[in-house]
Amino acid sequence: MLPYLNLVGTTIVAAFFFMVSLSLLINLHWQELISILKDRFINFIFFINKITKESFKTFKEKIRKGKEKKNRQEFLNVHKSKIKSMPKPEIKKAESKIPEGKKVVLEKQEELFEKKIPGEMPKISLLDEREANNKEMTSQQLYELDILKEALITKLAEFKVTGPEGEYAIVRETMRGPVVTRFEVELPKGIKVSMVSNLNKDLARSLGVGSIRIVEVIEGRETIGVEIPNADRESVMLGEVIASKEFEDAKSPLTLAYGKDIEGKPVLEDLASLPHLLIAGTTGSGKSVALNSMLMSILYKANPQEVKLVLIDPKMLELSVYEDLPHLLCPVITDMSEAAYGLRWCVNEMEKRYKLMSALSVRNLGGFNSKVNKAIADGAPIKDPTIKVDEDKGITESDIPDLVELPQIVIAVDELADLMMVVGKKVEQLIARLAQKARAAGIHMLLATQRPSVDVITGLIKANISARMAFNVASSMDSRVVLDQVGAEQLLGKGDMLYVGSGTSIPLRVHGAFVGEEEIIRVVKDWKDKETVKYLDEVTKAPEVAEGAEGDGDNSEKDEFYDQAVAFVVESRRASISAVQRKFRIGYNRAARLIETMESAGLVSEMNSNGNREVLAPGPDAD
Repeated sequence: MLPYLNLVGTTIVAAFFFMVSLSLLINLHWQELISILKDRFINFIFFINKITKESFKTFKEKIRKGKEKKNRQEFLNVHKSKIKSMPKPEIKKAESKIPEGKKVVLEKQEELFEKKIPGEMPKISLLDEREANNKEMTSQQLYELDILKEALITKLAEFKVTGPEGEYAIVRETMRGPVVTRFEVELPKGIKVSMVSNLNKDLARSLGVGSIRIVEVIEGRETIGVEIPNADRESVMLGEVIASKEFEDAKSPLTLAYGKDIEGKPVLEDLASLPHLLIAGTTGSGKSVALNSMLMSILYKANPQEVKLVLIDPKMLELSVYEDLPHLLCPVITDMSEAAYGLRWCVNEMEKRYKLMSALSVRNLGGFNSKVNKAIADGAPIKDPTIKVDEDKGITESDIPDLVELPQIVIAVDELADLMMVVGKKVEQLIARLAQKARAAGIHMLLATQRPSVDVITGLIKANISARMAFNVASSMDSRVVLDQVGAEQLLGKGDMLYVGSGTSIPLRVHGAFVGEEEIIRVVKDWKDKETVKYLDEVTKAPEVAEGAEGDGDNSEKDEFYDQAVAFVVESRRASISAVQRKFRIGYNRAARLIETMESAGLVSEMNSNGNREVLAPGPDAD
């Protein structure tokens, strides 16, 4: 075939016959072969396309990084020149040693004989004392502050916190406190504070710290505050706050020692001026320690005749160390039904005091006590105006007791959430009544909870308790529930708190004072050695039916079936609306009112999750 088809034609014909022979030999279909080749070709095209795209992307990234590096270098060159031209900030160190009062100096003088005088305050030496570090900041600490200041300015500039002409933020002052360091930053013109506030997480990440808090308003200054945690945290002990001159000079028996502020100065507050305090924080944030510090402050300021305590401890652990303290009105309450009775007794005591103050034409407990003490000093004590002479009942003039000085009452609840969960919404109403009216009657509350949710810190409670203290919480939503603003989620724990006093909305950062269990035991023992405790049994006793119903203004007790319904519920031990309805053949609404009146009287509990009620009143004596 070569002479006829030449080399090319012969090769083509030979290849054709070879392929036909191969196809017949191995039974190969040409259509399948073409399909396989087509798929392989398409896959090859996709592979080439992928490699090309990745190579192009890598090339673009390399170019972008090169430009960023160049821009970064140019930025740093300009930045360094601007940093050098900035004025040096004033660097301050918080006071490590608080000035002591005269009492501490007198206690340091040795006594030959130790005397236990009733009513005398405990010695400050019963509390642990921290070794004060009065040394100036080292060159290393100053260098670290300078590096941190430059890093802060650099990061703010990187996040576009600059003026219209490229002006940088300026650090005007640096305050190194016991726990955090605050940089007072003057922002460039045209920069809003909210812009910096939204960068707190980015700044914390960039500076390599756990959290940063932005103080948007510093009273009397045009700067904002940037608070950064210290690498080495100082401890704040209750002993050094109690020993301070400020605490000694405080006149109120209800002076509370919180701890130190960022400048190292003691933070004190008069509970009578608040007049109630709400405390919230997660487990381990320092909430219970703060409550103990406040109670210890009262023990160092007031004797049992001036202040009485009602302690409610659902956890049965935190406040048990105060058992048999002379200041207590009743034993530490751990049973939640007794807690409800205790709060109800406080409400009744408040109403009783209002009647006495109204009869004496005074406006508060201080005026009442002054008038009573003056009358006693003049030799003409005042008779109780709420008790009238009644010959039919055998009450004569000599039977009416003289008025005496009334103590202030402090109610401390360690876990409000558990109390409300067990007793129910009735507690919320009792707390609201005390919060609304108890100030003038000298009754104050310290309410603590580790669950700052809206079902515990309700709107009714928040509306009547304006002073709040927030420790570290889980989220910004919890912070808003407690403080009505964010910030508590950025706290460091272990006593780090934000405090909003009565009449202000600007939070104050306080480093809470620590008090150990051994210190509490020593102080309580000192008081028990001086005086004996006198409990009032009626504080935790179930109120009488008539008294409980009278306070709520409910006319259900006037129902002709009320006494019979009470007897039926107590005997059958069933607090069921339907059972009362069937027994006395009355309507549902009438039966429901009877059961609700029994609940108000403390005879039955509030309805629990499964719809049942517990009969709290004791049953009839067995024959």
